[in-house]
Amino acid sequence: MRAKRRSAGPPALEKALITAACQRFIDEVLKPRFLPTIRPTQFNYPVDILGKWHGNRYRFVQRYRSGFPENLGEEFDGPFTRLDWLSRDRFDIQWHRHTGTWFRLYRDLPLADALKTIESDGLLHPL
Repeated sequence: MRAKRRSAGPPALEKALITAACQRFIDEVLKPRFLPTIRPTQFNYPVDILGKWHGNRYRFVQRYRSGFPENLGEEFDGPFTRLDWLSRDRFDIQWHRHTGTWFRLYRDLPLADALKTIESDGLLHPL
């Protein structure tokens, strides 16, 4: 039996449309709701919410900045949710556990439904 090959991801045009829809979602839903202002602290604090492709997966990421004296101003990313592209307009939604592993919560959704699900399911929100 042959091993199942993983798709390289969506075609370029579809990828561009997905990216644009996800960026609108970040700008119009996630940032206003979860990062309306940046509030520096003496600890790690969020400074941005963004999206990134990794193969056929689109990750929603929260960027943090350190307020600790030993690494003041250093930044790092913390992914919180991802869309796994399956085929044209079909996605699984994965949740990023505190252990660093991904856990599939929803299967085979159209993009519009996937974004609505991310908006409504608190487990899929940034911290």
